[in-house]
Amino acid sequence: MKRILVDSQDFSTRIGIVDDGLLVELVYERKNSMPIVGNVYIGKVVNVLPGMQAAFVDIGRDKNAFWYYGGERDENGNVVKPKAGNDVLVQVEKAEVGKKGSVLTKKISFPGKFLVIIPNDNKIGISKKITDSEERQRIKDIVRKLLPENYGAIVRTDGEGKSYDVYEKEIKRLVDISEGIVKRAAFVKSPALLYTDVNGVEKAVRDFFHDDIDEIVANTQEDYGTLLKLCSELNIDIGRVKYHSDGTPLFSSYYVEAQARAAFNRQVWLKSGGFIIIEQTEACVVIDVNTGKYTGKVDLQKTILKTNLEAAVEIAHQLRLRNLNGMIIVDFIDMKSEDDRQLLIKTLEDAVATDRLQTIVVGMTELGLMQLTRKKKRQSIMQLMTKTCPTCGGVGRVFSPGVDENSL
Repeated sequence: MKRILVDSQDFSTRIGIVDDGLLVELVYERKNSMPIVGNVYIGKVVNVLPGMQAAFVDIGRDKNAFWYYGGERDENGNVVKPKAGNDVLVQVEKAEVGKKGSVLTKKISFPGKFLVIIPNDNKIGISKKITDSEERQRIKDIVRKLLPENYGAIVRTDGEGKSYDVYEKEIKRLVDISEGIVKRAAFVKSPALLYTDVNGVEKAVRDFFHDDIDEIVANTQEDYGTLLKLCSELNIDIGRVKYHSDGTPLFSSYYVEAQARAAFNRQVWLKSGGFIIIEQTEACVVIDVNTGKYTGKVDLQKTILKTNLEAAVEIAHQLRLRNLNGMIIVDFIDMKSEDDRQLLIKTLEDAVATDRLQTIVVGMTELGLMQLTRKKKRQSIMQLMTKTCPTCGGVGRVFSPGVDENSL
């Protein structure tokens, strides 16, 4: 059974996606500090870097955001270079990480449950997971008829099989939001927030509550009522919405609390007795694979292959669970056989294919390190739910007893 757990507390909300008892994804949101990815701002350019075709933009937060304007072109195909002091309508594409500000884009989009609309565009894209050619054409014809001039759209997987009326209702709602933002941007003083993307239970319904989800469970009356309302508006069977009312902690009742806590562990054990070590740095994520207690039964190469294949599946799971993204380097155990290496790559590709965020297996480096990239949407749960240790400064080590650090 697949279910979504919406665990609302006084100061935060946890959303867990559970598949047959396995916690496969964990989303954490602080109620006093909601994620900003998807937010639309009218910002003010504070510094232009011509050599990088980029600018820093004040959007009203502690850190100035980074905007690459090199992709912007005027009607003659020339790069549109901004000037310091210019106002610019932008959307947050990547969240703030460490000392770096958020990343902005001028290609603004507004996601709904069934499609995403894109102002100042004229293309219609359809999810690759909708494979039937007749259905793809039916959807394209409907969307093209309903979209106003100068709007494009990307149809999401959930849009498969939806009626004309459903698309009409969603497109009208999203276009109204878009036009309202453009009107506000014309007279609001920068920097200012113009639009906040949905969070909490609304995000759970929009991004996670697909047809293959059996139920969604909330632990507060407020969230339960919101879920019923949203599902009714989207023609989703409200019988799949459940209220957890017995007073026990939601994650504990479904036996996933221990899994949620284990998502912060540096070491993850494999069923065979091997293990992986996960190190998250500001530049990339590094993962090391070890045979551990597993010594095999036949020969060394088969032992190594079994450990690596098991690790590949677990790594895909941990990337999604912890929301590790960007550049990922995996140090698998060295294998002599080229066939074994190709099998490992295929296993890893199949394992990450179930991730809702685009994850690409780039391949092996000359040093035998596996390279992956995973799309950045939000911060990892480690970044969101923990802070740097004031004693060790985040390195995970302190000086041994008897060592005077002031004399070094």
